[in-house]
Amino acid sequence: MISRYTRSEMGDVWSQENRFSHLLDVEIAVARVQAQLGIIPKKAADEIRKKSKFDVDRINEIEKTTKHDIIAFVSCVAENVGEWGRYIHYGMTSSDALDTALSLQIQEAYSVLSDSFKALDVALLDLAQKTSSALCSGRTHGMHAEPTTFGYKMLGFYSEFLRAQERVKSAIDQISICKLSGAVGTYSSQSEEVERKVAGELGLSTEWFATQVIPRDRHAEVLVSLSLLGGFLERLAVELRHLQRTEMSEAIEGFSKGQKGSSAMPHKKNPISAENITGLARLLRSYGSVSLENIALWHERDISHSSVERVIFPDAFILADYACNRMAGVLNGLHVNTKQLRKNMEISQGQMFSSLVLLEIVKAGLTREEAYSMV
Repeated sequence: MISRYTRSEMGDVWSQENRFSHLLDVEIAVARVQAQLGIIPKKAADEIRKKSKFDVDRINEIEKTTKHDIIAFVSCVAENVGEWGRYIHYGMTSSDALDTALSLQIQEAYSVLSDSFKALDVALLDLAQKTSSALCSGRTHGMHAEPTTFGYKMLGFYSEFLRAQERVKSAIDQISICKLSGAVGTYSSQSEEVERKVAGELGLSTEWFATQVIPRDRHAEVLVSLSLLGGFLERLAVELRHLQRTEMSEAIEGFSKGQKGSSAMPHKKNPISAENITGLARLLRSYGSVSLENIALWHERDISHSSVERVIFPDAFILADYACNRMAGVLNGLHVNTKQLRKNMEISQGQMFSSLVLLEIVKAGLTREEAYSMV
């Protein structure tokens, strides 16, 4: 993702350095458990723990020859460990390390995203409370329908946001998987006990029936949940954009000193943050769609998903994090024009109360059809 939409903490999660750090955590945990079970010498596990380190530039250099990033990574680490380096990656296939490390990376990304959720939670609830008695026009099909309050509208968005958060949390639980079952998932070179113990150390669950990889429906669930989060953000952003139309002017985004709205029209104060979030939501939605395409891998595995996931996981989490924070900023700085809310209600000259009038006429003895025609 471009730096423009990348907040530093989330960007760090998806850096190459951090990716290899998680891979190293997996390799060290596997060696430690294997030593405990007598599969490799204890000395090997100790040396791997003490001396394991990597250099991204060196990995990239080795990969130019191997054309395989995990082999390059393992070779780089082994160079630093020395004699006992031959026990790094013992009994593992590349996807054992890759998929387990990705699970850890996604968990870390979720931890950062959760802080952004909290910021938006506070901003949305605060705005709802401040505008709880601000009467305004409820609109259906873009037309005046019945009265509501601005705060009630915001609580509707808050409820949707809570559901979005629950979906993301559930998806994270589904992807928190350690997979060490080997080339086709049959534990031909590694025991289930190793996998189970490593999973426990890393705070992960295990996959019941893996192939060479963790099945990609788990990964798709994460991306789809972020797409639905984007749907919430877009619906709120579009609502705020409509309310900022000149002819409505019911809400206005904060406008900082020195900020400009247009190079040609000095009077413009545009809803640029809400528009930005609308666009980012489109990207989030597309990542969910692409993740569904990754599910149908050939047989026990191909790597058609690999190039996709190197893009969509960092991008989706980075954009979700950025968009949530930007929306929190919009809501914290939003000016709700209560006078304009009332003024706009008067445009329909009381027609928003037609349902109540209809009911009273029916109570007076007329049929619903007669009452409807009168109103």
